[in-house]
Amino acid sequence: MAATPALAQETQDAPPPAEESEDVVVTGIRASLEQSMTIKRDAQGVVDAISAEEIGKFPDTNLAESLQRITGVSIDRQNGEGSLVTVRGFGPEFNLVTVNGRQMPTALIGDGGSPPSSRSFDFANLASEGISAVEVYKSGRVTMESGGIGSTINIRTPRPLDRPGLRGSLSVKGVYDTSRNEGDPVTPEISGIVSSTFADDRIGIMIAGSYQKRKSSTNTANVGWRDGYLGNENNWGSLAQPGDPRAANITNRPDPTDVYHVAQNASYNLEDINRERINGQAVLQFRPIDSLTATVDFIYSRNTVETRNSNVGVWFNHEDTSSAWTDGPVAGPIFYTERFAPPAGVPSPNALYGGKDLSYSGALTENRAENKSLGANLEWKAPGGMTVELDFHHSTAQVNPVNRFGSSMSLGNAVFGVQSQSINFENDLPVISYQMFPGIDPLNPAMIASTGNAFRNAYFRNRINQAQLRGRYDHDDGFLDSIDFGVSYIDSKVRSAFGTIQNDDTWGGAGPASDIPDDIFELVTLPDKFPGLAQPGMIQSFYAFDFERMADLIEQKYQACSNPATGSAQPGTCLANFDTDRRITEKTLAPYLQIATKFELFQNPAHFVAGIRYESTDISSAALVPVPVTTRWVGDNEFNVVFSGDSAFTRFKGSYDNWLPAFDLDISPLQDVKLRASYSHTITRSGYANLQGGRTIDTLFRVGGGFGAQGNPGLIPFKSKNIDLSAEWYYAPTSYISVGYFHKDVSNFISTTRINSNAFGLTTPVNGPRWNAAVAALGANATVGQIRQYIIANFPSTVTGNIINAAPGDPLVNFEITTPINSDQTASLNGWEFAIQHAFWDTGFGVILNYTIVNGDAVYDNTLPSSVPQFALTGLSDSANAVAYYDKNGLQARVAWNWRDKFLAGTGPNPSYTEAYWQLDASASYEFIPGFTGFVEAINLTGEGRRGHLRHENNVTFVQPGFARYAAGIRFNF
Repeated sequence: MAATPALAQETQDAPPPAEESEDVVVTGIRASLEQSMTIKRDAQGVVDAISAEEIGKFPDTNLAESLQRITGVSIDRQNGEGSLVTVRGFGPEFNLVTVNGRQMPTALIGDGGSPPSSRSFDFANLASEGISAVEVYKSGRVTMESGGIGSTINIRTPRPLDRPGLRGSLSVKGVYDTSRNEGDPVTPEISGIVSSTFADDRIGIMIAGSYQKRKSSTNTANVGWRDGYLGNENNWGSLAQPGDPRAANITNRPDPTDVYHVAQNASYNLEDINRERINGQAVLQFRPIDSLTATVDFIYSRNTVETRNSNVGVWFNHEDTSSAWTDGPVAGPIFYTERFAPPAGVPSPNALYGGKDLSYSGALTENRAENKSLGANLEWKAPGGMTVELDFHHSTAQVNPVNRFGSSMSLGNAVFGVQSQSINFENDLPVISYQMFPGIDPLNPAMIASTGNAFRNAYFRNRINQAQLRGRYDHDDGFLDSIDFGVSYIDSKVRSAFGTIQNDDTWGGAGPASDIPDDIFELVTLPDKFPGLAQPGMIQSFYAFDFERMADLIEQKYQACSNPATGSAQPGTCLANFDTDRRITEKTLAPYLQIATKFELFQNPAHFVAGIRYESTDISSAALVPVPVTTRWVGDNEFNVVFSGDSAFTRFKGSYDNWLPAFDLDISPLQDVKLRASYSHTITRSGYANLQGGRTIDTLFRVGGGFGAQGNPGLIPFKSKNIDLSAEWYYAPTSYISVGYFHKDVSNFISTTRINSNAFGLTTPVNGPRWNAAVAALGANATVGQIRQYIIANFPSTVTGNIINAAPGDPLVNFEITTPINSDQTASLNGWEFAIQHAFWDTGFGVILNYTIVNGDAVYDNTLPSSVPQFALTGLSDSANAVAYYDKNGLQARVAWNWRDKFLAGTGPNPSYTEAYWQLDASASYEFIPGFTGFVEAINLTGEGRRGHLRHENNVTFVQPGFARYAAGIRFNF
């Protein structure tokens, strides 16, 4: 508001001075920054926020992409866009997401090779057009739901009575994704929101919706590794020891105390992604009297993602190998090569040569996540400063496959006759190469045979019923400022189910190559799919194939789905019956009380808030346990567990309670300066996989044994004791400087214990009578493959085709059963957050700069082998943002640079690291006619790629080139 007084006339009968006032309405980027800064300034504790510039105009098209602009917030990208959020080094499973203060269910399948189990919220499910603000609460608050050690992220949606009148926005744009390997990469996005009030602003209605399609590609070089060995180990897969003739082929062999990894497999993967996202909201509000407001709202989102994978790859048997290594103590490979002898006897009918194969595989992943939330809220502003609010919501999140094959399927094909294969690690991209035996043409489709296949079927559903009664008493004068009290009850049910039908015993060839018609294959080139990374020696091309046609063909030829080697399918489909089925119920009752005071401290205004939240949680967990009956030896080092098809539920229960205090003090020693100090306790609950009842055994085991898992519903939550300190100076309407320090002491970490145990009486030929007879005949240096062939030739009564069955006298299989437990381990994490938001006077230019430093005392020691258990905090990394903007005369422009340093992405027997990554985004808009705005956007302008590795940088796990994404459109606001 700017007031301009009129000058009085210099006569005594002059009329009284008149005042003219005009409203200065701030819009656009500056409006968003001012609203976000107001939330931060007025908040209790440490809070950051991003607000919509106008209704229907959130700063970024993806909520996760917006959140990464906040100090201390980093994101994980899936399919080229933001998906999961890390706050102050704590990953997505440590951050609770609420919508309008309500705990939201989650539905995330994640890795298609295992049952879904995550509590992580996938921001890719929500479009940004129907969002008014996103608030990140970094310090604990007793009035909010628990579950976020890293943060609680509250998504606010618009309410029509908050902004009376008719308002709306309609946006249409086209998106061009340069990553697309083939096909039209231009896709549409349409969104709209309308809000209106009626009956003297007593009734309000808001409707919002968006439709988005996107086509993109993600191309990846992958390398799989065996466990970290010590240089003196002599196990299957490890390097030959000095004195062994094969050791002569090793250059700079790792020393006895050096740790190293040996490559197990490698591939180039091309993934084409089609995504369709639909979002909708509807809000109805009624305010019959000024003090009473009733709100009913419904939120819907549906995100369908189809990913088609084509890949070429090699698998190492670790027999006749050559390699070169860097110096220790962590030795990295420079190259790793393996040679193969021509197969003895009659050539395989699949090709001129049998034996080693070059894999031409493909996969299809297609799932739909659907979220629904129906809520009702009644707010009464009673006389005397009392406000009472009753809130209820019924919300579901579900993800499941949307095709006739399942959630994630892979089909293997191969050309047999590999003479040698190699990986070179001297460049950023691992160079995979091979040499075939004479007469074998890997680019002749007539030589491609069908091999193994797997059809995985996953289902995840989370239902939450929540009721909240909240009260607040605002005191007008004196020491007491307000009293907040209330109670929340949450009933959460989760079902996570998974099943697989698999034909591992056909990796040697399900049938002759002539079974597969040549026209099913399509030649695909590789170097052009890895721009800026491709190397001359890499595989140049391979054959992709029509997935649906191939799946139907192998069912017709080999009954891949109707009569699989492992698992069973629903009749007439390839949808696997569930052999893992977890059903978990969590019920939490949480009352709280908070008292806020205001006073003067050293003659400066100050506030002190103290609160306590008590939570009592009961857990009931049931799990379907498949019953195994026998084992089969199906490949050189591949053994299968055979299940009866029968299963049974086992149920376990657990409970726990927590007292969660929170204290906040702030003081303003100078005008526009605020100092804060907070102390709080926060918790995060365990992932669902850890809470399951029952014991499961992996289908595949090796010569050395197998693996299994057993859950523990008695796990108590992670608990963090938090200290937050902050100094903030708000020196202009849209400008501030802040410095913050945080410290977290975290306990109740979940570790795993491996119990060596037999399971279900299963046996193995290894070290049994037949095995020992083979060793006696062939000698102690006989390979696993030679022993297998001896048994097939000399014990035919125990062999079916090429499969060795269990037999009397075989010893029991040793399984390493992994069980989660709450450990005594604790970890401390601390860091600094620096932020500057500055507008350059009235020029329209401004900048936003922030930097976060994160340190932890639980660090992974790469020099220890896999056999030594280690505990370390994942996700810890420094991060920074730099944003420059212009907002004046209808023109808005913004350039944003985001950076995240290298971080530990996974732990356990072997660490995995994601290397440092930065990305440059830009956007601009111009209001060329009042209400009509044209805009352009660019994501990852410079096409930055991503890379990960294990202990050594040469132990690369994945490399992905980056690509830019562009969008242009028109928005109409009224």
